[in-house]
Amino acid sequence: MKDILFMVGQYLSFYKVKTSILVLSITLIFYLPAGLKVIVDQSADSLTSRAVATPLIVGSKGSSLELVLNSLYFDTKAPETMRYRHYNRITQSGLATAIPLNSRFRVGQFQIIGTTLDYFDYRGLILAEGGNLSLLGDCVLGAKASQKMGLSAGDEVMSSPENVFNLAGEYPLNMHISGVLEYSDSPDDDAVFVDIKTAWVIEGLAHGHVNLAEPEAAAGVLKQEGNVIVGNASVTQYNQITVDNMDSFHFHGDPDGFPLTAIIVIPHNEKSSTILRGKYLGDEEDVQIVKPLEVMNELLETIFTVQSYVVTAIVVIGLSTLATSVLVFLLSLRLRKREIQTMHKIGGSRRRILAILASEILAVLMLGASISLILTIITAKFGPAILKGILLG
Repeated sequence: MKDILFMVGQYLSFYKVKTSILVLSITLIFYLPAGLKVIVDQSADSLTSRAVATPLIVGSKGSSLELVLNSLYFDTKAPETMRYRHYNRITQSGLATAIPLNSRFRVGQFQIIGTTLDYFDYRGLILAEGGNLSLLGDCVLGAKASQKMGLSAGDEVMSSPENVFNLAGEYPLNMHISGVLEYSDSPDDDAVFVDIKTAWVIEGLAHGHVNLAEPEAAAGVLKQEGNVIVGNASVTQYNQITVDNMDSFHFHGDPDGFPLTAIIVIPHNEKSSTILRGKYLGDEEDVQIVKPLEVMNELLETIFTVQSYVVTAIVVIGLSTLATSVLVFLLSLRLRKREIQTMHKIGGSRRRILAILASEILAVLMLGASISLILTIITAKFGPAILKGILLG
């Protein structure tokens, strides 16, 4: 047997180009269908797991898919905003627990998520260091966000302006990092969490400045009529909230009209869920209520449909490639006719010669299959993250 393996090894190593082409062809025949199935199946599980854990989402009318992807994964363009009164409407109904979200702003590449402490409890997020959100202007970093930015509890981080040309809009806020979350293997690892009111401060709905009634602020007073003091353009707004200036921060307007990008809704039971969904069916409603699992299943149905067409095409191409490989082997045998005759003349039996030829074919098949298996294992480990990144933009 050793002599057969030696002959096979020498032949395949001598014809490197032909062997490489055949091995590559066999590898693709095995790998493409298997790798595609692995990546789609695992990605489907990954995409639906978070949707399963989120019963309902309320958001502005528009693309339900965009609403779900932004609310669950924080990785797409923020949907249109709705009013805070819808949050009050849900909580006052007594049918569900509501968790507000505002995901309009960023710290560099990381999404700022304005929410409440209920979100941490609902997602099972645990602090690795520091404390939770306690003061206006505090933020909590996800594990990956903390690692990539090189920041930890006690440091400070500045929000990024949504539009550098919008001088009268949101105001970059220097936030105090109160804590860092443990790794959760979820989109929460890449987020920067703030209280919903802090998100409104970033949006410019609240601001703080020096007390204009104080004598040292006289230069900033435009006019004063009784107890009403109007400041001029020289009054500088605070870009950081501290214990000393916190009392100077105040909101403008009716809180019921303040913006949210989504509301996570957790009904108390199935009956409550049905009643809530029915309340948002009217044409006069300016918001929609969606079931994330249904939305994600629709997306996955499209993916599986495309997968079936792709697999069919791969199988057809694979069969053609396999037929071509067989033809290459047959033509190779014809070209090796004198070589085979020589092996026979020096004493090689017919069975021995057939064993050498069959071993060459088997070696190419096994090598191609082995490489295909290695690629499939690599795909199973890294593929879902890549596909998720593509799907989420």
